[in-house]
Amino acid sequence: MIPITKPLMGEPEAEAARRVILSGWTSQGPEVAAFEAEFASMVGAPHACAVSSCTTALHLALLAAGVGPGDEVITVSHSFIATANSIRYCGAIPVFVDIEPDTFNIDPALIEPAITERTRAILCVHQMGMPCDLARVVAIGRKHQLPVIEDAACAIGSEIFWDGRWEKIGKPHGDVACFSFHPRKVISTGDGGMITTANPEWDRKFRLLRQHAMSVPDTVRHASNRVIFERYPSLGYNYRMTDIQAAVGREQLRRLPEIVSRRRELAARYDCMLRGTPGLRLPNEPAWARTNWQSYCVRLPDGVDQRVVMQAMLDAGVSTRRGVMCTHREDAYRGTPLRSPLPHSERAQDRCILLPLYHQLTADEQERVSAALRAACLRRRPVQHALTDLL
Repeated sequence: MIPITKPLMGEPEAEAARRVILSGWTSQGPEVAAFEAEFASMVGAPHACAVSSCTTALHLALLAAGVGPGDEVITVSHSFIATANSIRYCGAIPVFVDIEPDTFNIDPALIEPAITERTRAILCVHQMGMPCDLARVVAIGRKHQLPVIEDAACAIGSEIFWDGRWEKIGKPHGDVACFSFHPRKVISTGDGGMITTANPEWDRKFRLLRQHAMSVPDTVRHASNRVIFERYPSLGYNYRMTDIQAAVGREQLRRLPEIVSRRRELAARYDCMLRGTPGLRLPNEPAWARTNWQSYCVRLPDGVDQRVVMQAMLDAGVSTRRGVMCTHREDAYRGTPLRSPLPHSERAQDRCILLPLYHQLTADEQERVSAALRAACLRRRPVQHALTDLL
């Protein structure tokens, strides 16, 4: 079976974890601080704060932006449910707008019409590692004095052409960028996240809130030759990253250029193998973007059923995943009103599939994937016939 993905880890990561375990300090400490500094340097951000996941990163970013009960945050439904969940954690309301069908990212033209007196932030997503049209999104945010928060969960190592030069996603170009280190992502710490910002006050707030709003971190208390009693002046959270995770993350960060280069090579090979398959639409990379190809997403030809294609590929030993979910279709968001239809978002979920893509994928395995996909698509049975056959 060819899996949808697998992390690239080995002895360096194992040795890093072992070193920390034997050090006697495994919770948030010096490894986290080192990981933060190295991450900030890599993306070109003044500040980077490590947390337990991208979901917690998004929650803290929204809190720092002043989002609270009854406020509205403009975002996309076409994203993992954590994007919208982080808004609801603040007691706020996600206002969903549609995506651009070619990039699967937020359509900037739909943001301004969605702004009301209750709007407090714009939460855009770099979906599947593909940078969104950040220049247009940020311009709208600045015009209306709205913070722009980037859900960059998938986008570590991706780049955008900004002011005449290539810059890393995470610099940040908006106000905050939030990353994930889940095993499905390009680099992993098992789980974990990172927040980057140029705002020193927000960075201080992230660091306070991630550790129960503790006035004096435990690292300071343990290192002091005097007794210190900490205080808890406000509500905080347990959103910390451990030193074990951070040590693994530091090794993963060193691999990042090689990993991104390899994934771009694999994506280019898929382009060559699949180009010319009747009706199949391949992913589009805008001229101003360099994606890390966290996922390779294809749109199926008209007249074939997504589930049937995926089952045929699974039967051929190839794992796939459906197109990115639409949060507004889930039971947890059934009562969330839509101010406008989301046809491109729904079509992307229903008509797209993700193909296996990971560092260790071989040319032979890619040919197997491509052959299985071509065979499934070329049957071109009408959807209603395929569904009838399953009954």
